[in-house]
Amino acid sequence: MSGALLVAGTTSDAGKSVLTAGICRWLARQGVKVAPFKAQNMSLNSMVTADGAEIGRAQYMQAQAAGVEPRAIMNPVLLKPGSDRRSQVVVLGRPVAEVDALQYGAHKERLRQVVGESLAELRASHDVVVCEGAGSPAEINLRAGDIVNMGLARAANLPVIVVGDIDRGGVFASLYGTVGLLEPEDQALIAGFVINKFRGASELLAPGLEQLKALTGRPTLGVLPWTLGLYLDSEDTLALDGPRPDAQAPYGNETLRVAVVRFPRISNFTDLDALNCEPGVVVRYAASPGDLVDADLVVLPGSRATVNDLKWLRERGMADEVLRRARDGRPVLGICGGYQMLGEEIWDEVESGAGVVSGLGLLPTRVEFAKDKVLGRPEGAAYGQAVAAYEIHHGVVTVDGGEPFLDGCRQGSVWGTTWHGAMENDGFRRAFLADVAHAAGRDFTPAPDVSFAALREATMDTLGDLVADHLDTDALWRLIEHGAPAGLPVVAPGGAPKVPADK
Repeated sequence: MSGALLVAGTTSDAGKSVLTAGICRWLARQGVKVAPFKAQNMSLNSMVTADGAEIGRAQYMQAQAAGVEPRAIMNPVLLKPGSDRRSQVVVLGRPVAEVDALQYGAHKERLRQVVGESLAELRASHDVVVCEGAGSPAEINLRAGDIVNMGLARAANLPVIVVGDIDRGGVFASLYGTVGLLEPEDQALIAGFVINKFRGASELLAPGLEQLKALTGRPTLGVLPWTLGLYLDSEDTLALDGPRPDAQAPYGNETLRVAVVRFPRISNFTDLDALNCEPGVVVRYAASPGDLVDADLVVLPGSRATVNDLKWLRERGMADEVLRRARDGRPVLGICGGYQMLGEEIWDEVESGAGVVSGLGLLPTRVEFAKDKVLGRPEGAAYGQAVAAYEIHHGVVTVDGGEPFLDGCRQGSVWGTTWHGAMENDGFRRAFLADVAHAAGRDFTPAPDVSFAALREATMDTLGDLVADHLDTDALWRLIEHGAPAGLPVVAPGGAPKVPADK
């Protein structure tokens, strides 16, 4: 049986995903056969594996960091929220149910078995498995049914390190409180801490680290410095609220401004990561009509709730601005759900149950939602450039006119496609941006030498360097090989007090 480790966090977006990827890259560079694992992920950013399974985009990226082929068992349970109360449940890459929070409990025992079998299979075929938790292990309201944090750690006897984001403030209280709220049996597996996003004089932090160890009996294994630009493959929209990399100076004379509509159920916004890497392209996320007015390109991205997000677009007055742009010949791009909104009509008895809904009427298309989800890795060409992409959708689009564009169409200054990831193809991206710039009347020239794949690899190497340079890697190895040390003290209060059922 291989070694293994669980990376937990004090909160969502504390740094679990990037630390897991960094550990995977650090191990892979030493010749270790390593795999990532996240038992249960709630994310609207997903990806399709080579064999047609849907997994969280972050786990796909972590597998690339590890240098292994992404597989469904690396993320056996994926939850895709369609509203505040209901989510699609994807098991081993295939959707199996649409449930609310209470109904989900009925699936837990089956999912627990799937998770256990998936982790066991990975451990049998790899030297090390680096597991990622979800949210916080101290979500005591969810502990009884937990299969991704301490429930997984207890079942598989995994040592756990807890990462906290110092940039949010209160990191020492968060780390202590996370341990203190856990039951003694859970605490026995918490072996150390990592502090993320530190900026400043390290000597100022040292007294706090010493006191934290004295209070908990657990060391801080390292402090990761603030590093801008590590925003690949985010799991949720929290990443959109944080600082973004500054736009690079343009290669030519002018910049190109891109406004991405931030739908309430925006999905696969990782489609725009490649644009962020282009010199002179300024990407911002828009939630009001005014945010669209001065954009050279407006993007309607993917959505997990196409009909409801189209309604939101209309209620916010943003649909009118999109229509006005199209009438003026200003560029608009729709991807997947956003493409569906641009058509004449949507017939949806599957996702929203709304029946027939009028689209924006900017493309000669009609959409019918099918019960079965389309998952694939299509290839094609546009602008004379090869394009490899992926698709994840229930909406089946019928095209009746316009010019061909990937699997979709173009009409005037409006483009639409169901293909995700097209912008990651360097030649296509440059040709498309040049066409957009021409339509928008901007003197913008795409840089000729940007390789998105190379930039991704460089970022993963940076994550591996952060682990190698700033963590106690000897201590990390001991945890991976031998598990949590025996005799770790119980931190008060040692679990939440038991509340009578009638309270």
